[in-house]
Amino acid sequence: MGYGFVIDQRKCIGCHACTVACKAENEVPLGDFRTWVKYTEKGAYPDVKRHFTVLRCNHCDDAPCVQICQVSALEKRPDAIVDLNRDQCIGCAGCMQACPYDAIFINEDKGTAEKCHYCAHRTEIGLEPACVVVCPEQAIVAGDADDQDSEIGSLIATEETSQRKLEKGTKPRVWYIDALEESLVPGSAAEPSAYLWSDRREPPPEVPPGFDVPEHLITTLDVHHKQHWGWHVWTYLVTKNIAAGAMILAPLAAVLGLSAGGARDYVPEIVGLLFWAITNYLLVADLGRPERFWKIMLQPNTKSWLVKGAWVLMGYFILTAGSLVCRLAGFEGLADNLRWVNLPVAIMTAGYSAFLFGQCKGRDLWLERGLFLQLSIRAALMGAMIGMLMPQENGDHILGRASFWLAIAAAVGISWERQRLAKGKAAAMSEAILHESFRSQAGMILLVVAAVVAQLSLSFVESHTLLFVLLFAAATAAVVGLFSYERAWIRAGQAVPNS
Repeated sequence: MGYGFVIDQRKCIGCHACTVACKAENEVPLGDFRTWVKYTEKGAYPDVKRHFTVLRCNHCDDAPCVQICQVSALEKRPDAIVDLNRDQCIGCAGCMQACPYDAIFINEDKGTAEKCHYCAHRTEIGLEPACVVVCPEQAIVAGDADDQDSEIGSLIATEETSQRKLEKGTKPRVWYIDALEESLVPGSAAEPSAYLWSDRREPPPEVPPGFDVPEHLITTLDVHHKQHWGWHVWTYLVTKNIAAGAMILAPLAAVLGLSAGGARDYVPEIVGLLFWAITNYLLVADLGRPERFWKIMLQPNTKSWLVKGAWVLMGYFILTAGSLVCRLAGFEGLADNLRWVNLPVAIMTAGYSAFLFGQCKGRDLWLERGLFLQLSIRAALMGAMIGMLMPQENGDHILGRASFWLAIAAAVGISWERQRLAKGKAAAMSEAILHESFRSQAGMILLVVAAVVAQLSLSFVESHTLLFVLLFAAATAAVVGLFSYERAWIRAGQAVPNS
């Protein structure tokens, strides 16, 4: 038994009955959709044809939303339905980033995710999904797709069908008959500034050179999909890197020429724990149901890097707090040893987000294999900036030179893997949005300027007070620059539609 859908676009008349029935059956909020109809017009007057495409959850056999969900609120059932338990969901929106089909949304009233669940409450008592029952043309066929004797199985076996985004490896269970290929691939058609019967909430993304759409092909009706990862997420990337950078600096403090004493002994742990606390606050505050955050630890999905990241952050806290307590208790040697033990954990604290973003199959820009190294470099830069504000034993200014080259590395940090991904249209569009963003460009420039100011200040300024002021300004500028870049990166990744 393996349920699926066949959408026969030869019969579909674009009446939206499926959309309305789904909304009524499942109490879908205004502005959100579990299933919707996209209009694509192809041809030049007078030879123009309007193509209808019914879009929805694909109930994938290898569903990335199930893998990334940190509390197992999403489940791939034995009957192949991908179901969602709203009572378990914490509203982290990770599943939305993992879905390549824009099939999941956050119900703002309930703070939890929602999607097509094949009308499981109907299917379980022998009824068909509401969209199937209401379709006046019987264009939607539901049933056991694994049974070739069933209507849906027969259609799949005998008709030429197409599916969406097979390159993602999700193994979707929605098949289309006679669907316009360009309507199944986002960005294939031109995007107007307004739809047939409504304005767009946001302007359409620009198509970069080399990916121009064919003439006389335009999407005239589609639905808006919100960006649910916002300021909490891009701020978290910065605060986490500051926390990680502090403890990357800590075991190397003596080697890097920091003066022995209070600052070298206590500042890294104090800064690390402060920004660790801010990071955790941001993660919890970003949840649609923050009161359910405890489920991450007590009911975790161990395949999710959201969960593994929580474990890394917990390990970071235990080792950092342990080092500080040992230092306060007079166990200097044990505190130093804990700093070294914490070094790989601090690097992992900075870099684990790379594996998390790697599970976001719906966001091509974020699928960078070089991202772990980039995040680690940014954390090391933050650590160098913290170290420059601390007393130095000599005038070698190792941290000043290190911060300069780390800033250059962070600014240049466009990996070969990103260049490879940019060959795909969605990745190229999001990459173009990122690099055309003023915030992205300003952020990288500010990082380099901050490092240059720090280098020159350490080399030429003799007044200790003025030097500290200039170094503090440089460190602040570096944080602002990193924040600006992370904001642009998170927004650009979500700017390209998946439907």
